Amino acid sequence: MASGNWYSCLSDDLEALREIARRAVHQHNTMAPDDRGRCGPLLTALFGGIADDAMIEAPFHCSYGFNTHLRSAAYLNAGCVILDSAPVRIGANTMLGPGVHIYCADHHRDVVKRRQGIERALPVTIGADVWIGGGAIILPGVAIGDGAIVAAGAVVTRDVASCERVAGVPAKGI
Repeated sequence: MASGNWYSCLSDDLEALREIARRAVHQHNTMAPDDRGRCGPLLTALFGGIADDAMIEAPFHCSYGFNTHLRSAAYLNAGCVILDSAPVRIGANTMLGPGVHIYCADHHRDVVKRRQGIERALPVTIGADVWIGGGAIILPGVAIGDGAIVAAGAVVTRDVASCERVAGVPAKGI
């Protein structure tokens, strides 16, 4: 999974890791806000790296957690989903609107291999001071540069340059 090569996501080892994440996410999502704090103790322990002042609203979902890295003052609004089979790095002061989805899993195009759970994991990198509008979807392997803006509802299929503004399906410069 870490190499970016094709693998089966149906292994018992990966399922055990996903179960750990499901438990942490469930506790985060059902904990009283005053008890949860900004990121929640279980998500903080689960994530690969998270700044003390990052904020994750509930509900939230991630596949593994250990591949997710949040820098200082990163903000994930309610309903964000990070399918982090590969590293997801979110820069300082970056804001994700409600319902933003980030996907790392790239499923095989061959139907037989897809039934066998064959996929590859491609990293997603989001720079500092980025604003991603509600309901946007970031696809596997995408990098979004510092200061970029992704419009609400956009589907980002390609890299976005620093300070670029994109919108639409697929997202294009505006």
